[in-house]
Amino acid sequence: MEIERKFLVNKLPEDLESYPSALIEQGYLSGSPVVRVRQDGDSYYLTYKGAGLVAREEYNLPLTAVSYAHLLKKADGRIITKRRYRIPYLRYVIELDVFSGDFDGLVIAEVEFESLEDADAFTPPDWFGEDVSRDLRYHNSVMALGS
Repeated sequence: MEIERKFLVNKLPEDLESYPSALIEQGYLSGSPVVRVRQDGDSYYLTYKGAGLVAREEYNLPLTAVSYAHLLKKADGRIITKRRYRIPYLRYVIELDVFSGDFDGLVIAEVEFESLEDADAFTPPDWFGEDVSRDLRYHNSVMALGS
């Protein structure tokens, strides 16, 4: 089960380049259910995501680079590219996505939680902006597929 909140970002952290990051590329084979392929650095995955906004099922299956390249050609809509920074914050890790390509200029911070109670109790840092966890426009699958 994935429990996650998403936020727009008002201001990037000044020391952003000091955090580990990876370039992510992903394409969507289906929007309902969500099925995507992703390259995250040197790793490749096929992911299934169930219905839901803050909490939903998620399964990741490893792929080879060849399988990923083959499936990416079958993706619908736009390919999403972003640099993901992993920033420690309290007992969490903020995944800060700085988008490029078709979504250049968009920056979204995501935080995953162990429980819905933790998600509801979370107080974001002051550089976070609007909570868009329940706004479908900021789901990568909706962005990619344009629906």
